[in-house]
Amino acid sequence: MADQIKRFITCRIPVTACNFNCMYCYLCGIEKRTIIHFVLPPEVLAQKLSVERLGGVCYFNLCADGETMLHPQLILLVKELTKAGHYVDIITNGSLTKKFDELINSLSTEEQSRLMIKFSFHYMQLKEKNLLNTFLENVKKIERSEISFTVEITPHDELIDYIDEIKKFSIEHFGALPHITVARDSSTREIAILTKYSRDDYKKIWGQFDSPLFDFKISTFNKKRKEFCYAGDWSLYLDLETGKYRQCNVGMELGNICDDAPMHFQAIGRCAIPHCFNGHAFLALGDIPELICPTYAEERDRECSDGKHWLKENCRCFYSSKLYESNNSYSDDEKKRCIRQTRNEEINRTAKKVIRKIKKMMTI
Repeated sequence: MADQIKRFITCRIPVTACNFNCMYCYLCGIEKRTIIHFVLPPEVLAQKLSVERLGGVCYFNLCADGETMLHPQLILLVKELTKAGHYVDIITNGSLTKKFDELINSLSTEEQSRLMIKFSFHYMQLKEKNLLNTFLENVKKIERSEISFTVEITPHDELIDYIDEIKKFSIEHFGALPHITVARDSSTREIAILTKYSRDDYKKIWGQFDSPLFDFKISTFNKKRKEFCYAGDWSLYLDLETGKYRQCNVGMELGNICDDAPMHFQAIGRCAIPHCFNGHAFLALGDIPELICPTYAEERDRECSDGKHWLKENCRCFYSSKLYESNNSYSDDEKKRCIRQTRNEEINRTAKKVIRKIKKMMTI
């Protein structure tokens, strides 16, 4: 029987260092770039995140603010998690050849079959640094292994003139067009799309890649979710620098994995932010059961002209499962309690912000 996803856990890898300098990156303006060790050694982290403790086989997304594969403990963590039976992905700019060699050599065939590499295709940076061939060779290395992969572009206005060039390169070398995500402007209150174009023009420009990832993400972007959301129970945000875990990127803190106490799971219920800007993962994986959306496999896979898939069969089956298929839904009373607790947390947060501002003003 194929594995089914029990929980989705997106992990912050404590790295702000990077060998790229993309103009649309969230790190722009940050001068100090750091790499910080995990709160616990990878072997101990894997024990704290065991299948037994989490209630089943989980999907771990490993992503840093900088280049994820620069972290010296990353590969050992991947090995320990996949060896334990979990599925893992790594988000990377695909340029660190020695790291890919180490990764492939460190994992057994079975462990490789539970791993996916998300290659961020930073086309302009790769050209400027003369690393296009390096990127391509690393994609091919992964393709020849049992590891699954996907190629994804963060769209930005400066890249538009290169679209035809990117398409030709991708079809020739990857066997298919890359997927497209949606870049956000986190400096805006509404978390707007990062572009000078209108929404319709943006959709027209980037929709030509026929990416299910883009189609779903743009359909939910800037759309307030009013349904009951199970993030916090069926999915978590985990900071591997501190061990603290939250309901999601912006949700309430629930606990610390370093503690020996049982994990605390509690759904967020109603989200306070303008829209789920990472809905391509949380929503597609099933945090809102009634929402009709593609599977995560459909968002990440491509079938090439020769019939091969970017996702190998094991990962394709796993990422076709949904969170609501292996978790129990709440009763109406449980939903009301979660919504009430989330609302109280929001009030407490707002009060603390006001108090901090008052104290700052008094000090001045």
